[in-house]
Amino acid sequence: MSPNSPKDAAALPPARITSIDALRGFVMFMMIFVNDLAGAPNKIVPNWMVHFSDRHHGGSGMTFVDLVFPAFLFIVGMSIPFALGSRLNRGEPLGKIVFHVVTRTPALLTLGILMVNGESSDDTWYRLMLLSGIFAFCVVLPRNAGQGAQKVWKIVSLVLRLAGFAGLIYLAFTFPGKHPIITLSPLHIHASWFGILGIIGWAYLIAATTFLVFRGNRTALLGCIALFLCFYPADQTGAFSHFWLANYVSLADTLGSHGAIAVAGVLLASILIAPDMTALKSRLNFTLLFIAGFAAAALLLNGLYGISKNDATPSWCLWSCAVTAALWLGFYYCCDVRPVEVVAKPFSVAGQNVLLAYLISEMLPSISGMVAVNLTSAVAGSALCATLLLLAAARLNRIGFRLKL
Repeated sequence: MSPNSPKDAAALPPARITSIDALRGFVMFMMIFVNDLAGAPNKIVPNWMVHFSDRHHGGSGMTFVDLVFPAFLFIVGMSIPFALGSRLNRGEPLGKIVFHVVTRTPALLTLGILMVNGESSDDTWYRLMLLSGIFAFCVVLPRNAGQGAQKVWKIVSLVLRLAGFAGLIYLAFTFPGKHPIITLSPLHIHASWFGILGIIGWAYLIAATTFLVFRGNRTALLGCIALFLCFYPADQTGAFSHFWLANYVSLADTLGSHGAIAVAGVLLASILIAPDMTALKSRLNFTLLFIAGFAAAALLLNGLYGISKNDATPSWCLWSCAVTAALWLGFYYCCDVRPVEVVAKPFSVAGQNVLLAYLISEMLPSISGMVAVNLTSAVAGSALCATLLLLAAARLNRIGFRLKL
């Protein structure tokens, strides 16, 4: 059996990689930062600090803001070999693991659709929905709790989750917007798109399924990335126009482009569990080749469809993967190879409860929108907002309040 075989890769005991947590914390900081900064007046914020759009007079391109979301998708993929690999190592039945994957995806889709609809509703409904979502997927278990206390906290968690789910159902049926979110006769769910969390859900499903099929086989993972990127040109030529699934989800971007980014994360993380990649030199060489290869492919494809986050073009995907891999390599050196505590600890702690920080951030008004009188005050306000929210999420994680989503 080759050293790159799926069985060997899955048999290795997964270790928590500090750099992945740190990169996740950094990316969530940037996500909250740019979302808050979006509330500042347009005349204050320069074009390079907003999404590439009509403000840039057409054409193709991207700013650092357009890297934040795909970076998070990439990290979702990087986490999969450890999250699902640990289940495989424990001997958990494959059917149980598949059930976990296919139930997590609808949960993210549900929250994503509710958030998309909530953007056009009143603030009270939207905040109640987010609070219900937090409770619906929370787990409360303080550290060092004894056996008796653990039973009590399990009951508390169950009560909160039941209350959260009841709240989500009630709010979905009493939506105050122009169109109801859900109708039963006929069954219909209204959503203009799946939202950030919904796209994460689809990408997770694609990447997790790919990992369960191919495990640590790097050649197969690279082939899958190429295949998913082919969905975009296929869609442009009408290949999916009569395919039933295209009526429910976009194969070009949601399943193709975004799925490819997440699988690219799986591919890069696979070197951390492969028995033939334990040496630092091997990991460094692979990552540098990964960055160079994805950047070269992005350059070659620039002329076909351009670079566009909104359209999720192949070149945008490839650039996003190359840049995120370079960022991870920097964190890997500072967190796992030669740890620098001032970098490793704050970001890695912040990266362990990021979805909670994201949902809380959506409940709050833009700080930059309230304090911005110039670019400096807008940036300072958004940075303060991101820092405080990640600190709050880290503190909640430390006392045992987490989202299991």
